[in-house]
Amino acid sequence: MGTGEAHNKELVIDEEQTTVKRNGPMKEAWRRLRKSVTAMIGLGILAVFVFLAIFADVIADYETVVISMDGTRMLQRPSLEHLMGTDHLGRDIFARIVHGARVSLTIGLFVTGFAVLIGGFFGASTAYWGGLYDMIIMRICDILLSIPGVLLGLAIIAVLGPSLINLLIALVIANIPIYTRFIRSTVLTIVEQDFIEAARACGTSDLRIIYKHIITNVTGPIIVQATLSIAATILSAAGFSFLGMGIAPPHPEWGAMLADARGYLRTDPHFMIFPGIAIILTALSFNLVGDGLRDALDPRLKT
Repeated sequence: MGTGEAHNKELVIDEEQTTVKRNGPMKEAWRRLRKSVTAMIGLGILAVFVFLAIFADVIADYETVVISMDGTRMLQRPSLEHLMGTDHLGRDIFARIVHGARVSLTIGLFVTGFAVLIGGFFGASTAYWGGLYDMIIMRICDILLSIPGVLLGLAIIAVLGPSLINLLIALVIANIPIYTRFIRSTVLTIVEQDFIEAARACGTSDLRIIYKHIITNVTGPIIVQATLSIAATILSAAGFSFLGMGIAPPHPEWGAMLADARGYLRTDPHFMIFPGIAIILTALSFNLVGDGLRDALDPRLKT
C-alpha cells in the first residue's frame, strides 16, 4: 500500500470516528441501517404487520367477524366484501389474518424476550465465573440441544396440553440453551479484557461488572441474533399450530389456518395462500431487518 493510500484510509477512519462521536452510537447505527435498501423494505413490511396487530380490533370485530361462523358464505372467493375470501366455516380470512398477526408477533416477541433474558443471565454468568457452575450449566444446555427443537417442544406440549401458554413455555425452554451458548461465547471474548480487570481492581461487584460492562458490550450481537430468532420462533409456532399442538381453535393463528386449508388446496387455493403469504412476509421482514442490523452494528464494517 502506498503512502497516499494509507493517508487516505486514515482520513476515512478519522472521519468515521468523528461522525460516531458526534451522532452517538445509536444514531450512527440508524444512519447506516437506512443505507440498506433490503433492511428498509423489511422494516416497511414489518411496520404494516405491527399496524395491523395494534389496530386489529378496529379493523375487524373479533367476536362477530373472526370467531362467528356463517354457513351461507362458506369458501367465498376474494371480493370487495371479503378481501381474501372466506374459509370453510364462513369466517372472513382477512380478519383472521389481521388478528393472527397479533398472535404471531406476540409469540415471537414474548418467546425471544424471555429466552434472551434467561439465556443472557446464564450465558454471562457462566462465562464470568466459570468453574463447576459453568460446567453444570453447559452440560444441561448440551442435553437440551441434543434434542431437536421440534421434538422438545412437542414433548413439552404433549405433557402440558395444547394451549397458548404451554406453547410459549415450550418455545422459551427450547430457545434458552441456544441463547445461553451464544451469549457465553460472546462474553468470553470480553471478560478477559483490560477494562474488566480494572473494574475488578477497583472493587466493583461481580453483578455490576456483568450488567454494566459486559452486557452493554454484547448488546449489538444479541439484538441481531434476537431479531433473526423472532422469525424462526414465528415459523415454529405456526408449525406447532399446523400439527394441532398450538393455539386451540377457533382462535385465529396462521399455522392453524394452514392446517384447516389442507383439504381445500385444489378447489379453494386462496384459503391456504393468504395465511402462507402472511407467514412468509413476516419471517422475511425480520430476517431482512436482522441482516441490516448486523451490518449496521458490526464494528468491522464501519469503515
